[in-house]
Amino acid sequence: MTTLQQRTEKIAVDRGMQVSAVVAEPANDRAGETDVIVLAHGAGADMNHPFMTFFHESLARAGWLSVKFNFPYKEQGRKAPDPAARLEDAFERVLDHVRATLRPAPGRLFAGGKSMGGRIAANVAAKEAAGTEPSLAGLVFLGYPLHAPKRHDRLRADNLMKITAPMLFVEGTHDPFCRLDLLAEVLERVKAPTQTHLVEGGNHDFRVPKRLGREPEAIWQEVVETIGRWRTGRKPITPR
Repeated sequence: MTTLQQRTEKIAVDRGMQVSAVVAEPANDRAGETDVIVLAHGAGADMNHPFMTFFHESLARAGWLSVKFNFPYKEQGRKAPDPAARLEDAFERVLDHVRATLRPAPGRLFAGGKSMGGRIAANVAAKEAAGTEPSLAGLVFLGYPLHAPKRHDRLRADNLMKITAPMLFVEGTHDPFCRLDLLAEVLERVKAPTQTHLVEGGNHDFRVPKRLGREPEAIWQEVVETIGRWRTGRKPITPR
C-alpha cells in the first residue's frame, strides 16, 4: 500500500473564521506535476465521514494530491447547511488556497464531492466558466443530487449547462436523489464532455442490497479506479 503524507491546514473563509482541510499526497509525488482534486462533503456529514475519508485517501494512493475540507457550518458543529452563496464562497477560497500555496503550484486542478458538495462544486465551476479566473480541469460528482427525493419537477441542472470542464457522474441506480432518465436528458443538453458510471443497485452512498454480496469498500474502490481512468482518458471500467 502506498505511503501517504497527510497534513491538516486551516483556511480563512468569510466572517473572520477558518475551516479545517486535510491534504493527502503520495510520498513520491513531484511538485507541479501531480493532479490535485478538492473534495467537498455532503449535507449531513463533515469531511471525516468514512465515505469522504475513503475517497480522499484512496485517490491520494492512486496518484492524486487530494484535499478535503469542512464547510463553515460543519466546522462550527452545526447541522443545517449554510446558504448556497456561503458554501460557494468557502469552496472558492479553498481552491484559491490550493492554487496559491501548493508546492510551488499544482498540476491540473479538479474539484467535486459527495452530493451537496458536488453540487456546490458545479456552482463554482459554472461561475469560473463565465469569468476570468483559472478554470478547473474537470469535475467529479459522487452522487449528484439532481433533485430532492420525489421532486422530479425541480431539477438542479442550470449550473451544469454553464460548465465547460469535463464532468464525471458516479450514480447509484437506486439513488432517490437522481433519477437516471432525467440525468440522461440533462446530459444530452450540456456543452461539456460527460461520462457516467453507474453502480448497479447502489443508493446515494453507492451501497447495494446485501443479496448482491458486495461490500461498500469494494464498490468505492471500483469508483476510485473509474475516476483514474476518466482522468487519463482511458476506457472506463465496466460496472460489475
